[in-house]
Order: sequence, then structure tokens, then C-alpha cells
Amino acid sequence: MQRHSTISPLLSLPGAVPAEGRDEGVAAHYGDLFREQRALADGSGFVDLSHRGVITVSGPDRLSWLHLLLTQHLSELPAGEATEALILSAHGHIEHALYLVDDGETVWAHIEPGTQESLLTYLESMKFFYQVEAADRTDEFAVVHLPAGSIAEAPEGVVVRETAQGRDLFLPRAALEAYAAANSPAAGVLAYEALRVEAHRPRLGFETDHRTIPHEVGLIGSAVHLQKGCYRGQETVARVHNLGKPPRRLVFLHLDGSEVHLPGHGTPVRLAADGEEGRQLGFITTSARHHELGPIALALVKRNVPVDAELLAGDTAAAQEVVVEP
Repeated sequence: MQRHSTISPLLSLPGAVPAEGRDEGVAAHYGDLFREQRALADGSGFVDLSHRGVITVSGPDRLSWLHLLLTQHLSELPAGEATEALILSAHGHIEHALYLVDDGETVWAHIEPGTQESLLTYLESMKFFYQVEAADRTDEFAVVHLPAGSIAEAPEGVVVRETAQGRDLFLPRAALEAYAAANSPAAGVLAYEALRVEAHRPRLGFETDHRTIPHEVGLIGSAVHLQKGCYRGQETVARVHNLGKPPRRLVFLHLDGSEVHLPGHGTPVRLAADGEEGRQLGFITTSARHHELGPIALALVKRNVPVDAELLAGDTAAAQEVVVEP
């Protein structure tokens, strides 16, 4: 359950339907999913992501310290340059995903809802003699996403994280309603997620489970730097990159559009030739209805599943596209 402070005031906007599960606290949609997707694809409107956690790391050693802990090369990160990074277990499994920018004095990151406490507990345990201060700022700041191509301006003084997918604003939570009123239309997280699935971008807790390594979901390069110093889990990353292949791979699926219901997270994936009683070869991670592509999904499957094989997601026919090479 989300804390009260992360229940968005924008749920009072006309047509707002609350999201459930991990995205509880913001709107799933505002009455027209496909219109909202088209607006985002055209560079219009914004997405309320104010349920996401916000942490900051300040102090003169912040970049060199984070460089030691995270998978990304951060020691010389220029101010204003966005990046993303992971925290891995000792065995190389993904534990946290951070979406970062440094404003010249402080590193700002947004993270999955509800993961702030465990992340900060780990960071605090690793401070030692470094001059750093990590803090949970979720009560004070809300994440707002502006799609690529948006001409909306960020309010003065607001930290912005700009990527090819758009801009993430770390907006003072008290300013959220006023910002929404000035920058409509609002789009819900279902529209945002559909475009994420289309772009093959993995999300912690959806495309990952307790044993996911970065290679399986295509995060080598974007979130994992292969030429940097030691960090927890690096041995696994280097070994798989240099000597082997990951046991699973992320795939993109075009689902049979005649089915009424989307296969949910965890739905078994099998070879279509084996039928619904065949051996499970993977599972659906995220499914969505796309305004142009129809029903689509991401799935994790065993590496040796043929790339041209027709699949079944539950009882739904699925054609795959390669995201991570076998």
C-alpha cells in the first residue's frame, strides 16, 4: 500500500481511473487510453509519475561514491546529463534500478514505488568515511514525465532529467496541481507503459525477478558500464559478457488481437506447437494495448527458444521479435 503522501491529487481530474498494484496512487487513465497514447506519441501532455520514489545524494564525494556502488560510470558524470544505473546482488542479480541526473550539487534519482527504504538502508550501510548524504525526498518531490518532442517548459529551478524518451521533472509536490492545470492533457500510466513496452524498455519488478541478471533484459550499455572499476556483482557481469550467454532473454510479442483479455504478468509462455499443455519456456512480464500495434507484450523466455518460433502466452497466440540476442 502506498503511503498517503504519494496518493496523487490528480486522481481528482475528470475521468481519472486509479491504477492498481505497483502503480497504485496515480491514474491508470483519464477515460481514453488510446487518445492518451497518441498524445504522448505526438509529444503532447504529461504523465503523472508522482507515486515513484525520489532520492537524492549530496556531498562532495557523491559521484565517486556512487561510482563504486552502482553499475554505471559516474565518477565524471557531467551536470545535467541523464543516465541510469543498477545495484546488483553479490551474485549479479538486479536489486535496484535508478534513473539519475546530477544538478552540479546533488544527484537526483527516481526509483520504483516503495523501494526507497531498502535502497537507502543499503546506501547508508556503505557510507563509511565518504562525505555524502542520501535522503528520501518522495514526500517533497513528484516525478512528472514529458514525452519526447514536448515543447512544455519546466518551471524555473526544477531539476530535469532529459533522455531520448522525454524529460522527467522533479517537481515540488505542492506544485503538481498547478503544473497539471497549465500543461494538459494528462495521460495515465497505462499509456506510458504501452509506449515503454513498444520501446522494449525493461522495468524493475516487471521484466525482472529475484534472479535476473542485466544481460537478460538488455541493460548492458544503457545501465551497465563494462569498463569501470569494481562494484558488487561485477564478476557475474564480466563472466557472462566474456565467456557465456545469459540463461534467459527478453522478447517482444505481438499478441493475437482477437482475444478480449490481455495475458497478465507471470502468464506462462510455451511453444505454440506444443499447445497449452506444453513445457513452460518463460513468462509474460508486461502486456499492453497499443494504439497502433494492438495487444503487445514483453516476456522472458529461455535463451534457446528459436527466434522464429510461434509462441503461446497462456492461450493467446504470440509472434516474437528479438530484443536480446540468444
